[in-house]
Amino acid sequence: MSERSTAAEKHADGREQNIDALAQRLDRAWEERFTIPPLTESEGVTDAATAYAIQTRWTALRVARGERILGRKIGLTSKAVQEQMGVDEPDYGTLWASRYFPAVNGRAEAPIDLFLQPRVEGEIAFLIGETLDRPGVTPQQVLAVTDALAAAVEIVDSRIDNWRIRLADTIADNASYGGLTLGPWSRSLRKSDLRTVGMVMSHNGRPAVFGVGAAALGHPATAVAWLANKLQSFGIPLRAGDVVISGALAATIPARQGDIFVLEMHGQPPLTLRFV
Repeated sequence: MSERSTAAEKHADGREQNIDALAQRLDRAWEERFTIPPLTESEGVTDAATAYAIQTRWTALRVARGERILGRKIGLTSKAVQEQMGVDEPDYGTLWASRYFPAVNGRAEAPIDLFLQPRVEGEIAFLIGETLDRPGVTPQQVLAVTDALAAAVEIVDSRIDNWRIRLADTIADNASYGGLTLGPWSRSLRKSDLRTVGMVMSHNGRPAVFGVGAAALGHPATAVAWLANKLQSFGIPLRAGDVVISGALAATIPARQGDIFVLEMHGQPPLTLRFV
């Protein structure tokens, strides 16, 4: 074996060990509820590929302990946020079932002490009815395999100190996933022009933010098509049965104990989330 190949193998081993160590650090922060310095600053993790490798390893750690994957989340779908962070595409994370808070009669509760610095946002969720494992997925193909849609409230949270994130930080941190609740699945919503579907999020009884489907990459199905193609680039299919939340339709709102958020979306029953 040449000195060059030995050096390359040591470098690869070191990279894998670092990815594993950072995934475990994020997992401890999640479980023990503390924040850590940005990985971009403390560890020099600046490229998306390494950040996704950390995220994937973290998910594998959780799955090995019994975590179940509900589907995927898409972040950075707003052009304004992309420009702010200096990127030209969204990112994605994994929806972990342990942080899914089912709504009963349109109402869900989430324990505030599970989170570090939570915020909420309103989104449109897709229920994928057929596995998408082909290249070049289009928004039309996404809509064709979508079984139903629903209003969704995502809780975004960050294990990074004071939300001081850059792209690699949020990717590694599972796209800042915190939790999720969903309204009832609607087949009729598939007939709507999702670009023009409006939403209002109220905070403690007062309208706080307003949004529209076009906020998610111009069309929520465009965001889901991006996700399918991005996953495919890593050899991962978007699977039948996956829930996909397609990106925020308006600005996030910080959440505190006792806060009540109500998401009203055109044609759908109100969805309430209370932090207890």
